[in-house]
Amino acid sequence: MTEPFLGNPQNTIAVLQKYNFNFQKKFGQNFLIDTHVLDKIIRAAEITKEDFVLEIGPGIGTMTQYLAKYAREVVAVEIDRMLIPILEDTLSGFPNASVINEDILKVDIAKLAEERNGGRPIKVVANLPYYITTPIIMGLFESQVPLSSITVMVQKEVASRMQAGPGTKDYGALSLAVQFYADPYIVANVPPNCFMPRPNVGSAVIRLTRHDVMPVQVKDEKLMFRLIRASFNQRRKTLANGLFNSPELSFTKEEIAEAIEKLGRGSSIRGEALTLEEFARLSDLMGEGRKSDLT
Repeated sequence: MTEPFLGNPQNTIAVLQKYNFNFQKKFGQNFLIDTHVLDKIIRAAEITKEDFVLEIGPGIGTMTQYLAKYAREVVAVEIDRMLIPILEDTLSGFPNASVINEDILKVDIAKLAEERNGGRPIKVVANLPYYITTPIIMGLFESQVPLSSITVMVQKEVASRMQAGPGTKDYGALSLAVQFYADPYIVANVPPNCFMPRPNVGSAVIRLTRHDVMPVQVKDEKLMFRLIRASFNQRRKTLANGLFNSPELSFTKEEIAEAIEKLGRGSSIRGEALTLEEFARLSDLMGEGRKSDLT
């Protein structure tokens, strides 16, 4: 197997010039040109020769080369067909790496994990386009894909939101959703000069380690997440008003007030003050209240 040779500006420029490649703004393309950051990502993801790794958005194959060196197998999903001939070239010396030219949101990842890894947990590594970070991450969690961890490069403020706790300005629906499924850990902050072209914002590498045991038990997951979204859609309102005004919910003011009282919170409480455990309990209380009305 060839040693990774991408990851510095000179070699990246040489490949781009060879293929006369033009960056596609619609795909949010920013290629890593810092080998220290690449090393940090590989270490954070704890890639071993036992691992099947799914990479999302390989670009010209920079991180793919590093992943292929340390993993058993790497499958990279790339939406831009203009990058496919480049990837065939840069990955030619890495027989354990393959590329799928597809939109990751349309790939049956559970089926891929079953076929290539016997249904065992896979590791996901990605330098994600910032405009679809949340749909990709939540799609991976919600579709019951067997996951060990997701290690991704995201916008710095998005990483902060994933890790935020109750009562902080960054705390919101994304914080709760991520923390329901995984333990988030910010590995490194990455400045714009580590990319080509330079993005306008700072980035961060975050590792999301899938929980072996869910941190909370809830009877109706979907209801809990509807409550969470409603609580943060109008975060300056009280929790009661946010829930009552939500088009996703159909509870009466009395039902909402009773559930919040049973939760042990006052009527002026805001959603941003509630923990994941409290949202799970609130969901169970409101679900029980609705069932008792029907009996």
